[in-house]
Amino acid sequence: MRRDAAAPAARGVAGPPTPLLRLPRQVKLFGAVSLLNDFASEMIYPLLPAFVTGALGGGAEALGALDGAAEFAASFVKFGAGRLADRPARRGPLIVLGYAIAVVVRPLIGLTAAAWQVVGLRVVDRVGKGLRTPPRDALMADVTAPALRGRAFGLQRGMDHAGAVLGPLLAWALLSSGSANVRTVIAWSLAPGVAVLIMAVWAVRGGRGRYGAVSAPQDPLPPLTASYRPLPPALIAISAFYLLRMPETLIILRSQQLGVPVAAVPLLWAAVHVVKSSSSFAGGAWSDRFGPGRTMWIGWVCYALLASGMALARTPTHAWGVFLALGIVWGLTESPERALVAQSGGDRQGSGFGVYYGATGLAALAGGVGLGVVYQHFGAGAAFLASAAGGLALALAWPLVAARR
Repeated sequence: MRRDAAAPAARGVAGPPTPLLRLPRQVKLFGAVSLLNDFASEMIYPLLPAFVTGALGGGAEALGALDGAAEFAASFVKFGAGRLADRPARRGPLIVLGYAIAVVVRPLIGLTAAAWQVVGLRVVDRVGKGLRTPPRDALMADVTAPALRGRAFGLQRGMDHAGAVLGPLLAWALLSSGSANVRTVIAWSLAPGVAVLIMAVWAVRGGRGRYGAVSAPQDPLPPLTASYRPLPPALIAISAFYLLRMPETLIILRSQQLGVPVAAVPLLWAAVHVVKSSSSFAGGAWSDRFGPGRTMWIGWVCYALLASGMALARTPTHAWGVFLALGIVWGLTESPERALVAQSGGDRQGSGFGVYYGATGLAALAGGVGLGVVYQHFGAGAAFLASAAGGLALALAWPLVAARR
């Protein structure tokens, strides 16, 4: 090698600076979109049980159909939306359409006159969620450097949970002041919804991949059968966690049975989302630093301990403490899960996220039904202990699953 061709560092001259990695504009905008969208959604969701059973005269069966049908619809649509999102040019329209459906449908719930109408509108709302979620996450994964994907999804989840704090608080304030009834609060959800739609249109602009290997817009999608691959071991483990995790509705029911007043449930719900929001930022940072698998494993261990604590709880104070601590589990698992999916998505990020959301949604639905049956026939303690045992078994099995990865 010639002396004048030596590296700049060898001559004492600094080389070109390493570019500072920053979260892209689209990630930050989707964080704001998630905050406003959950602000609007959570103004309504905590009120639906009282609205269906009180104003509309529905019963527990209607509430069960409400959640079950909504989750099934969202999971089913996510499979197809994920496949469509493998074409980058289709992501923007799918995302905007998904948010638009929610913006239009949510206020209509306040005009319903029967429980089945609420169920139908809630299903349509969840269809919108199914359409927008896989393409949104695929876009975020493609525009974000791999070293920052944990933080990117941590920001989105943290802002999402922050909106779930503000929405119930505003609804509680409006109802407590006597200035609005339930139907009026539902109608007010249109205001943040319009802002969501405007920001979503802005967020999808320029959302073509920089770091992900996405398929070219002109490339045809492979046959549908080509998308069917064996589920990765990590996704099977994540789906198992959703299968054994206690639904939040049953955690709320357990809290009420331990003495938490019904009137305080919106405040408890908002407080839990404060914990979820703050821990999501930490979970995203840990995912980038220690790896998504290790961070997710810590969340599973925490869940096993806290589910056992809820089974043994005896006072309202215990219920508040354990429920708030459970919010940490969401922060330590949601962002690493998405980072793992992004790692394995390759040139089919859309399909990867579609399979992830579809599999975990169906697992959560099946697990919720099963744990609900145990709860009803054998009591809350048995249901929470069974869920905790499943979480512990999954945590013990994870090192073997991680080794297969």
